[in-house]
Amino acid sequence: MTRVGRAIALAPALLVIAVLFGGGLWMAALQSVGRLPMTGPSTTSLDAYRTLVGRPELWASVRFSLWIALASTAVAAAIGVGAALLFRPRFRARRVALALFGVALPVPYAVAAVLVTLGLGQSGLVARIGNALGLIGSPAAMPALTQDPYGFGIIVAYGWKAGVFMAFVLLGAMRRTGTLAEEAARTLGAGRWQRLRHVTLPALAPSLGAGSALVFAFAFGSFEVPFLLGRRLPQALPVLAWRSFVDIDLARRDEAAAVGLLIAFVAAAVLLLAVGGSRLVVAHRAGALRRAIP
Repeated sequence: MTRVGRAIALAPALLVIAVLFGGGLWMAALQSVGRLPMTGPSTTSLDAYRTLVGRPELWASVRFSLWIALASTAVAAAIGVGAALLFRPRFRARRVALALFGVALPVPYAVAAVLVTLGLGQSGLVARIGNALGLIGSPAAMPALTQDPYGFGIIVAYGWKAGVFMAFVLLGAMRRTGTLAEEAARTLGAGRWQRLRHVTLPALAPSLGAGSALVFAFAFGSFEVPFLLGRRLPQALPVLAWRSFVDIDLARRDEAAAVGLLIAFVAAAVLLLAVGGSRLVVAHRAGALRRAIP
């Protein structure tokens, strides 16, 4: 298919994205600079940004959101890589494992947050088992793993849900390129660790980078899990934006729009870096292959 044909095929989806996503960004940008005021006259100013920059809670939210997104991405990547390496065609329980992953994939994140609360909360399943085994004096003595200042429960919810997504992404990458290349390397006498280092991981690298970028962007900008499993302080940026939007002071809606634009900017920057990095990895692999062929 030519470039023109691909552009025509993608035009309906791109139009919907441009109208809904682009229109929302444009409206948020206008509101953040005072062009869509809830009260008073329409004036162009950067007061919302100046107010936000001067608030310590903004920087605490930025650090907290970055920590959640990075930790969740690392957990999801580890689960995805582990699944890709384990669920080979020779793995006896492969179908059962894939079926379990397939069941977990469509679970909404809000439901995942509830499950984490039921499992890791101070009155949850783990606390009750620990109490029954005599490890803790009472379920209430369980260390706080949800609504904690480090976002452990949030990271668990994002990690296992996004880990299932990463597993399917990397399993698809292995099916396309990794298995045949591994067999060729084995035939040529490469050992297990040599195949892992020089064949398997490089084959997974582009998909791993792209999937990790998507997980980071989602974890950085998603609202429901930090809202259900987080504390009042520190709070994730999406929760900060929501609290500003529903504040009784209508002027704070400009600040909410500014926070939303900050989230969109960081997510877009990460995705662009991932696309650029993926292209560099593919170009490097292609160059190495050309140099290896006499």
